[in-house]
Amino acid sequence: MSDPVAAATKPSVWRAFAQPAAWTMLFFGFSSGLPFLLVAGTLAFWLKKSGIALADITVIASAGMMYALKFLWAPLLDHWRLPLFHRLGRRRGWLLFAQLGVLASLLGMAAATPANMGAFVAATLGVAFFGATQDIAVDAYRIEIGSIEEQGALVAVYSLGYRCGLLTSFALAATLADHIPWPAVYALMAGTMLIPIAANALAREPVVAPRQPQTWLAALRYSIVDPFADFFRRYGVTLASLTLLFILIFKIPEQATIGGIMSPFYLDMGFSQTQIGTITKFYGVWVGIAGTFVGGAAVARWGIWRPLIVAIVICGCSNLAYLILPSHQGSLVAFVFIITLENITLGFLGPPTVAFLSSLVSREHTATQYSLLSSLVNITGKVLGIFAGTIVTATGYSTYFALTVLAVPPAAAVYWLLRPRLERHSVSTELPA
Repeated sequence: MSDPVAAATKPSVWRAFAQPAAWTMLFFGFSSGLPFLLVAGTLAFWLKKSGIALADITVIASAGMMYALKFLWAPLLDHWRLPLFHRLGRRRGWLLFAQLGVLASLLGMAAATPANMGAFVAATLGVAFFGATQDIAVDAYRIEIGSIEEQGALVAVYSLGYRCGLLTSFALAATLADHIPWPAVYALMAGTMLIPIAANALAREPVVAPRQPQTWLAALRYSIVDPFADFFRRYGVTLASLTLLFILIFKIPEQATIGGIMSPFYLDMGFSQTQIGTITKFYGVWVGIAGTFVGGAAVARWGIWRPLIVAIVICGCSNLAYLILPSHQGSLVAFVFIITLENITLGFLGPPTVAFLSSLVSREHTATQYSLLSSLVNITGKVLGIFAGTIVTATGYSTYFALTVLAVPPAAAVYWLLRPRLERHSVSTELPA
């Protein structure tokens, strides 16, 4: 016979998805997703059409490196009140500041254009900086606005909004650019930021009372030093170092193909901007969402570890599929096959990655530590992406994609060393003293 009390307190999936915070995360996800490709793949289209050399394109499009460095200023969002903006609350105030910064910087890119390269690069860096700041604020907001049981629904709805942001900033932007000038496209993208800004104005601020250190020195130690020291304190130097090594290498194949190299590659393979935008984003986004749900179901069924290693191997090896296009240039069948494989595997990798990183975070420093770990997991592949144009110019596209796959064997080897150690650590910390 079922326990009516337990039934009443059992989390409701419908309630989790129907709560107002879930709809808020839809708009915040859009806000985070929109600027990401406007300083990477979409930007590379504009630069390529403006006659910028490929090596320079990948360097300029590496402005997205800001996303990998966001942990450097994440403590500010936890412990510093912005003048004027703090009236909205700590989380929403920082978020509004970042949203307005993205909007203004996109307008700056539209006004400068690549003809004024200095101002254009400065505005591009502005978009990347404020976009990364948005991510910090949104992650912290999500963690604080919902209970642990509600986080799955919040992340799922956020991911849908994020994908819609990517869809708008890549597929729609690339299609529009076939009909109107690129500066007008970026001005329109800036205008779409008004939607999440309005959502922020209507959102509820999380009720969290942050710890208030008594002195400046204590505040500095607590906000900057302790989040880093805590990680090594909990896991020990050896296990913490092995964990960080794994984090640095297992997503290299994915991140090395997200930057500025892919748009020129697709153009050089004989596809139009409209074809690229339609297939990679209008179609690819929904395939990616399907892959995300499969990855989420796998984590729910088998936990973190088995889906994670499967995702690392299939996602990394899927980069070899790009080798098909040079011998099938202009083939839409080959293009659709590759984009299907790419998005399913990338989507599948997402939930195990988020679950793994979340399992490492201390509840005392959730926002700062998650920002740090999510930055580290992307930084190595992004560094490789900076030199992608130079590597491709010297050796060709096929060699570059083959090089990205070389990260899979060492990542798998570190995984097999790390998994039993982290599992033993988890069991030992759960045992009563």
